[in-house]
Amino acid sequence: MEAKGSIWGVVMADGDMVRELYEGCYRRLVGQLFAICGNLGEAEDAVQEAFVRAVEKPRRFAQLENPEAWLRAVALNAVRRRYRRATRFHGLLSRAGVPETTVTGMSADRVALVEALRQLPFEQREAIVLHHIVDLPVREIAVQLRVPEGTVKARLARGRSRLAPLVHEFADDAEEVNHV
Repeated sequence: MEAKGSIWGVVMADGDMVRELYEGCYRRLVGQLFAICGNLGEAEDAVQEAFVRAVEKPRRFAQLENPEAWLRAVALNAVRRRYRRATRFHGLLSRAGVPETTVTGMSADRVALVEALRQLPFEQREAIVLHHIVDLPVREIAVQLRVPEGTVKARLARGRSRLAPLVHEFADDAEEVNHV
């Protein structure tokens, strides 16, 4: 539902690339970021911020080798910024006993997974989501997060161990790590 003169038409004469990318990966990126940050509104805002940055510099964006990966990286950076700023606020809310909002339209398994992920430190949560949900290899995660591959592997191992009692699919991974 695009009106003439919309941001897509005004900013980019050939807005097909951004529009197609938006239509093709917006929901996927929001799902990935939701798994990391645990807040649907924050995830949507971060992904929208990434698309705004793409629209602001269309020529530069058009030259990217992997535009979806760039959008994910920009959205992750937005989530990290917000996470650092909001850590104190969320701590106050949880101590005050303010209930979390529920998310409609999501399967119970998905909501349970996000709840389990919320119990991990942010860095472990981020690594788990990028590896197991986004399906990125360790090397690519290390590049996106700007940390050594060994750090990513350690975050994954620790995150899996902490998730094992909460999420059945990680129990097998934790057992393998313990037997090695």
